[in-house]
Amino acid sequence: MRAWRVPRYGPFAEVLEVADVPRPEPGPGETRVRVAAAALNFADILHCAGEYQERIPPPFTPGLEVAGTTDDGRRVFGPVSLPHGGFAQEALLRTTWPWPAGMSAAQAAGFFVSYQTGWCALHHRTSLRAGETLLVLAAAGGVGLAAVQLGRAAGARVIGVVGDEAKASVVRDAGAEVLVAPGDTAPRGEHAERGAGPSGTDLVAAVRELTDGRGADVVYDPVGGDSFDTARRVVAWEGRLLVIGFAGGRIADAPTNHALVKNYAVVGVHWAAYRERAPELVAAWQREIEALWERRAIDPLVGAEYAFDDLPTAMAQLQARRTTGRVVLRAPDR
Repeated sequence: MRAWRVPRYGPFAEVLEVADVPRPEPGPGETRVRVAAAALNFADILHCAGEYQERIPPPFTPGLEVAGTTDDGRRVFGPVSLPHGGFAQEALLRTTWPWPAGMSAAQAAGFFVSYQTGWCALHHRTSLRAGETLLVLAAAGGVGLAAVQLGRAAGARVIGVVGDEAKASVVRDAGAEVLVAPGDTAPRGEHAERGAGPSGTDLVAAVRELTDGRGADVVYDPVGGDSFDTARRVVAWEGRLLVIGFAGGRIADAPTNHALVKNYAVVGVHWAAYRERAPELVAAWQREIEALWERRAIDPLVGAEYAFDDLPTAMAQLQARRTTGRVVLRAPDR
């Protein structure tokens, strides 16, 4: 079968290659599927470079979640079992979930990780309450938009930070108020290139104005770096700052004196670890998430679909944060 392979660690544009490889053989607890669509995650970029928390020894096929059909004809979605990832004709799934009625292949492929991360963060690592203010950084991305929708479903007031007006319209459509701050949501190295745009100080002032000086009860930060530095200045007294990831490139410092003075919590959210440490929680969360889908309280947005051979282009767009919602790779021609 055809599959994208990472033969050695390095920048994805340099190491990714298409190869003909044997069909993966399921091991205990694994299910083989014919891939209909595979969703991209920022972690895929880190996996290629060998920079993710859990390194996968090369060679391997990246791609963390797919929708597809099992050997016995069931339509399912779920997380893959690396090294047999989703950017291939066939993949191995660690856990399968029935493909929800009414979802496209692209929606089903990107349904698992982003909403699981959001539910874990907002309802397990903290408890987001109705009426609280949730500030979501990089709110138009796949992880951010899922958090916006979950926050709205919980009855919170949601404010999304985005990089431009095009992304702002997507987040407004999801029911959030929006702050446009190009410099603060740019990846590492783009701040100087983009030039104009609100500074961190401007964003702090804007959040304080929207919240009558209180700040955000919960901040959802998948960016890190400069954005984290700004986020801790706008978190409310006794608020919670959720560390989701480091898409901005720099891992920020968390001054303990500042946390003490404002009495807020910095909360790590490593959702992937729960698949090994507490799979029963992951199953319970998925039931809650699918109940929201059934009443359409959430609506997975696919911002772009790419042909199988265009994976490096799709990754480049994701890395540069030029995308909204989920980015999905279509299955290769057979």
